[in-house]
Amino acid sequence: METPTTFSRRFLFVTALASGFSLATLAPVQAQEGGKAHGAEHKMAAINKAIAVIAPTAGNTAKGTVTFTKAAKGLQVAVEISGLTPGKHGFHVHEFGDVSAPDGTSAGGHFNPTGEDHGAPGADKHHAGDMGNLEADASGVAKVTLTQEKLTFEGANSVIGRSVVVHAKADDLKTQPTGDAGGRVGVGVVGVAK
Repeated sequence: METPTTFSRRFLFVTALASGFSLATLAPVQAQEGGKAHGAEHKMAAINKAIAVIAPTAGNTAKGTVTFTKAAKGLQVAVEISGLTPGKHGFHVHEFGDVSAPDGTSAGGHFNPTGEDHGAPGADKHHAGDMGNLEADASGVAKVTLTQEKLTFEGANSVIGRSVVVHAKADDLKTQPTGDAGGRVGVGVVGVAK
């Protein structure tokens, strides 16, 4: 026999589906047991920091971290990558958090939720994921900190679950849609950090 609680849960579930609501809207109701709500325990904390751990693609040695921190406008991005050839390397946020392909191509193209042309990160028009170039020193290490105003931790421009790709060559900041930055030497998925 169905209890009133079971019936009301089933009723809310069916009503929500029929109305096109997300199942997430039911979470606080489903978290109630014996008249006591547990919804507060299940609230997701605001994201203030995320990280991509860069691993080399097949035949390459690039590795390091790209850390994203919430800033007044957009995100601050701190990069430290080793195992690069000396000189400039294009690096971008890419659309998918899939790094399963040995050459990194499963990460897809540049993250571009607004359909802009590729360009320099400071230009009026550019992909949200365009971060310009890293410059590796004679020992193959690149360190830089910059701010990306088009990137966020929530909404359409969220980096969470995307990937960061480091390329073999410099991004010329104009060739469409990739900046002619060459192959992918390192890649990592952006995940929430402590």
